[in-house]
Amino acid sequence: MRDRAPDTRRAFLLLLFVYVGLANRATAQVDQQRAESYFREAATLCERDDGRLWGLSLCGPMVFADPVTGSLATNRPVPAAERPRALGFANAAMDWGGETWATYIWSGIPADNYHKRTRLMIHELFHRVQPQLGLMTPTGQNDHLDTLEGRYWLRLEWRALALALRLSGAKRAAAVGDALAFRMTRRQTFPGAAENERLEEIREGLAQYTGTVLSVASTAEAVASAVDQLADAVTQPTFVRTFAYPSGVGYGLLLDAWSPGWTHHVTAEDDLGDLLMTAAGVQPTEDVAAAAARYGGDELRVAEEKRDVQQRALVDELQRRFVDGSVLSFPIASGASFVTTGATPVPGHGTIFSSYRVAGEWGSFETVSGVLVSDDGQTLTVPVPANVDGMTLSGDGWTLTLAPGWVVRPGARSGDYQVVRERR
Repeated sequence: MRDRAPDTRRAFLLLLFVYVGLANRATAQVDQQRAESYFREAATLCERDDGRLWGLSLCGPMVFADPVTGSLATNRPVPAAERPRALGFANAAMDWGGETWATYIWSGIPADNYHKRTRLMIHELFHRVQPQLGLMTPTGQNDHLDTLEGRYWLRLEWRALALALRLSGAKRAAAVGDALAFRMTRRQTFPGAAENERLEEIREGLAQYTGTVLSVASTAEAVASAVDQLADAVTQPTFVRTFAYPSGVGYGLLLDAWSPGWTHHVTAEDDLGDLLMTAAGVQPTEDVAAAAARYGGDELRVAEEKRDVQQRALVDELQRRFVDGSVLSFPIASGASFVTTGATPVPGHGTIFSSYRVAGEWGSFETVSGVLVSDDGQTLTVPVPANVDGMTLSGDGWTLTLAPGWVVRPGARSGDYQVVRERR
């Protein structure tokens, strides 16, 4: 592989990597005392709910782990079985020793915010039992939410949802009608959007709703949190893979108001918007243009048009680096930890995630500068390495360490490479 980094820059990056790696190792160690206090917080909330929300208890095995130090803390005896490869790389439900565990990245636990911390813990504990509830759905492809029209109508929907949460009576119903109209217009604009969005809202929206309502002491606090989450969502660089969190909380709390106990009959085939429309007896507002104007639609469109120009330039640059240029590709693995904030679709190729960590049978990979996840969910791609040191390959902000039995071979295109199992 060709070395494309100047010697001085390479040396600087290596020293920086070593320095940061040592610092991260010191701060990443799982603090057993703090972990125990977090386990008690989660147990208290689970026991307070006592299975009322979903018909079964959310209490169960939990593990905080750090892959750098190998340290962990559990609320149950550690299984004799081999640790899952992805442990410490993802907030997720994982099988370990014949039980499903809620697993957490230790460095990602909010130490200074009780509500966000407990919301995260309950969110993942819900994922642990989600299959038992029949509510686990596949990932929806929501690239349309990175387009001008997709973002525009989603932001209007969020504004109407936030207003509905703050109001009551006829005014609340009118705001719900507006939200449903914006939702319907967006889905009519993009074929397949309704089903893809529905899948995400069931899988992630219900988990976030559960984390929100069980981590607070009152409905008023849950509503305040939902409004805050809707407002914060707008500040994120992209809504791809993240929209269902605030949407699920908003629709869930409105369903609580109009259809108490709805969680006991919701199915994986349901659409939260349709459930709310039926429960509230509200139809989408007919004059969607007039409704948009009430929520600052003209100003919002100008802002989104400006953002669209900037986004097109960004996508062109990402395609140049991750698609058109020389690249290294390797198989995807389950249990990845990635930051959805700033996820950027490259149409026809996949989605770029700026921060991504995963461990698979081929080794381990970590990046803070981007990786392309293919549309079919089978392949990870980065620009070709700048450095190769034994079994460790590294580039601008990423490191890939190969497991024994895996090697790098030329790819299908000249200048490309791929990680494959070594032929014997």
